[in-house]
Amino acid sequence: MEEKMTLREHFQIALRAVRWTFSIDRRYTLCLFACALFSAVAPFAAVYFSARVIDALAAGLIAQAALYAALAVGVTFLLRAAATAADSVKQTTSEVYFGESWKHAEKAMSMAYGSIESRDVALLRERISIETQTGYNRYFLFRSIESLTGNVTKIVSALALSASFFTLPSVPAGWKIALIVGTIVTMIAAVALGALEGRSRERFMKNCVHANLMGRKYGDYISEYASGQDIRLYGMEELVAGGLLAEDMAMDRLNAVFERQRALFGVPVTVLRHAMQFTAYAALILGALAGGVSVGGIAQYVACLMMMLSALESLSVSARRAMENDHYMKRYFSYFDIPNDMYQGTLTVEKRDDNDYNIEFRDVSFKYPGNDAYALRHVNLAFKVGEKLAVVGENGSGKTTFIKLLCRLYDPTEGEIRLNGVDIRKYDYDEYMSLFSVVFQDFKLFSFRLGQVVASNRTFDAARARDCLRKANFGDRLDMLPEGLDSFLYRDCDRSGFELSGGEAQKIALARALYKDAPFILLDEPTAALDPVSEYEVYSNFNAISGDRTAVYISHRLASCRFCDRIAVFDHGAIAQNGSHETLLGDAKGKYRTLWTAQAQYYETRA
Repeated sequence: MEEKMTLREHFQIALRAVRWTFSIDRRYTLCLFACALFSAVAPFAAVYFSARVIDALAAGLIAQAALYAALAVGVTFLLRAAATAADSVKQTTSEVYFGESWKHAEKAMSMAYGSIESRDVALLRERISIETQTGYNRYFLFRSIESLTGNVTKIVSALALSASFFTLPSVPAGWKIALIVGTIVTMIAAVALGALEGRSRERFMKNCVHANLMGRKYGDYISEYASGQDIRLYGMEELVAGGLLAEDMAMDRLNAVFERQRALFGVPVTVLRHAMQFTAYAALILGALAGGVSVGGIAQYVACLMMMLSALESLSVSARRAMENDHYMKRYFSYFDIPNDMYQGTLTVEKRDDNDYNIEFRDVSFKYPGNDAYALRHVNLAFKVGEKLAVVGENGSGKTTFIKLLCRLYDPTEGEIRLNGVDIRKYDYDEYMSLFSVVFQDFKLFSFRLGQVVASNRTFDAARARDCLRKANFGDRLDMLPEGLDSFLYRDCDRSGFELSGGEAQKIALARALYKDAPFILLDEPTAALDPVSEYEVYSNFNAISGDRTAVYISHRLASCRFCDRIAVFDHGAIAQNGSHETLLGDAKGKYRTLWTAQAQYYETRA
């Protein structure tokens, strides 16, 4: 069950939700209210004027009957036309959906990177996405606004047209009291049974969370074309399809229980509503026999009473649904409330033509959020301007973490990193980030045009983009593309897009880093997906590629580090050795010598 919320919390969430809707699309929200208002009033206008038609006909007033008939049709038409116009504007406006998507994207881009990597945040986003697709959050919010507005309008209209019933002397007081009591009992029953249905729905939704998540994982895996190879080669059809079927069947069983309970909860209210209708007819017939109620009045009062009962019942359902949805809206807003704990400095990073930027790690230790173990421990390291530094070590030794701290995707748990003698946290965050061109091991390329991908911008310098692609050894492939830099990557956005091998994608990622032309270039396993010839060309051209920039090169292949000025050897989150290739190789007991020997044995010629 969801955690209980106070009425104050419900009010605050509801108010925030309405403001949120207005902030995304004011026109949509106004049309939402207008459509509900006009739609609710229209049937009461028809009832009122129709009752006057009946009374006029009963009195033989044909001209008056014709006038009321015209008003019944005309006023109802105008109200429904206004409702249709508001609904048409509401249906055709798309800003509310685009606006919401943009707010999600904007939040993701403004988050601290630690939140993006957080598994809890990822699960929160997945759950919110599934709940939104199920109807909660956005859809139920809009429907609640519309339903609450419409039902309140119906109740006010019904009371306005039926209030005179309780002043009729021809209707016995006992019948009036019976109608009032019956209305109250019906409402209490509707609220109580509605609450039971609400709790049943909450249990259903809570029990569906796991099945929804797992079903989505299975579905995403099956729909990913790259998965088709593994499914066929390893005979995974039964495993994957069976898993998806099991989750779907679990959902069906839960839904069947919920639907049976919901049907049972609706029976008493249906019986009470019909009993109220019978009581109203009986009271009005008695009044008519006493000569105090006209035929038109009977039609008006019964119609208004039944519409009011329906509106009251619907209002209780809408209010309960709205309050139920508040729990989901609270979780929805909790994503937007995730704080960015990264300290936002204000110092301007000096723009230097000579790239004279010095970075120093001073006793830096780091552990990831929610993890007690240190990923890095007491790291001390300084970079010289224009230096080529290789970072090596076994998996899990802290190499990539070191790069993330250097780029300030995370801040150190202990110690500090300095740029030109100043703690990097004191610099403007975006300006500091602009100093680095990085190719991460798990980089991503979006399905834009090739030139846009290289430039990371919709507009780009074509000559510069081509030069960077050729430096990254993508020149031959570029020459084969009919549309050159205007070619789309992959076929997600354009059917003429071209597919990339892992090595080709890595070359484009390298070209993207070169195009940025930042003072520091950081390469995390930049040749992992390249063939030996392409890898050799990257090594041979490394000095030309990096130029006068300070370069940090992470690699598992120690042979690829020989062209670097210095090598830092990481071991269990600490720097075990630091020096040139020859110096480190000369230490027979050192970690570098051990790693070098382990790799070199596979290249030795055996007799």
